[in-house]
Amino acid sequence: MNKHVLLLFIFCIPHLTNGIDFNYPAVFNFGDSNSDTGDLVAGVGDKLESPNGQTYFKGPSGRFCDGRLIIDFLMDAMDLPFLNAYLEALGVPNFRKGCNFAAAGSTILPPSVNAVSPFSFGIQVAQFFRFKSRVLQLQAKSRRFNKYLPDEDYFSQGLYMFDIGQNDIAGAFYSKSFDQIVASIPLVLAEFEAGIKKLYDDGARNFWIHNTGPLGCLAQNIAKFGTDPSKLDSLGCVSTHNQAANLFNIQLHALATKLQGQYSDANVTHVDIFKIKSNLIANYSKYGFEQPTGACCGYGGPPLNYNSQVACGQTKTINGTSITTTVCNDTTEYVNWDGIHYTEAANQHIASQILTGKFSDPPFADKMPFLLNLKF
Repeated sequence: MNKHVLLLFIFCIPHLTNGIDFNYPAVFNFGDSNSDTGDLVAGVGDKLESPNGQTYFKGPSGRFCDGRLIIDFLMDAMDLPFLNAYLEALGVPNFRKGCNFAAAGSTILPPSVNAVSPFSFGIQVAQFFRFKSRVLQLQAKSRRFNKYLPDEDYFSQGLYMFDIGQNDIAGAFYSKSFDQIVASIPLVLAEFEAGIKKLYDDGARNFWIHNTGPLGCLAQNIAKFGTDPSKLDSLGCVSTHNQAANLFNIQLHALATKLQGQYSDANVTHVDIFKIKSNLIANYSKYGFEQPTGACCGYGGPPLNYNSQVACGQTKTINGTSITTTVCNDTTEYVNWDGIHYTEAANQHIASQILTGKFSDPPFADKMPFLLNLKF
């Protein structure tokens, strides 16, 4: 048995205003690579090479991971199928239980000219409205589509999940000072609030918002911005990146609290992903991991095994020399997969922590209408 498998019984709450109940007919997800189940790969014709997907899907699945993401484990906990990517046309996608609009590299703010993803939060929200419109058109024509598409009331009863903002903060460090990044946070969150308002005005009532993780602990950022040891904290993470992430998270939490009061008929849950991930990195050995920040799949060897010029699974010629990334023998020993994203084992741990309810506002621990037996 995988040493990270947790056989947990999680307490969940009944349907109360401002609470989560884990009993939704469908889930609609918005975000970046932390929850992208294939949108960027399908949308821009990108290609993910093996060993991506090796642990669970036995091949690349459109996820920037060796296996499942946090959202996959959360869907499993809700007894719902994995979400299909909105832009994936092949593989007979079934959207009956929801749709995933998240795309790797996406930002909350409109994308810059050189952005990895053109599918910013505003675009993802627009895609949702297009999706909903087409669903209602098709459902009105014939019930034969019922097997593949959500019912109309699924849109008001469904859970709207968000995990986005990481790229707005981390990406800004390449062109802005720390003070400029901090000053831009209210603008980023105003854009996020505008998207939430559009969804609310259209009938969405259940919102689940992840904050951003400790960006300074990603090998990509340590390699680029942490070459001076004085820039690192006690965990070996880049201090400024984590400070910026913290300031973003404080304001995001304040926004979630504002929305909880403003939308009294809605359920708004804020989840402290930063705290969960930071605790994992600080106490990695306690949770059965051996490498907290180094990449399992990468190039360059210890301590980071990361080279920005060659992504996991790639071979490139640099300065006349051909280099190929390598993959670790046991992915369950690593928190980080490729220098930017987490391993399936880490994602599983994070999901199990989310589902304790202790890291949420409002918390949903100690509320028990039924026991939810996690299958992972």
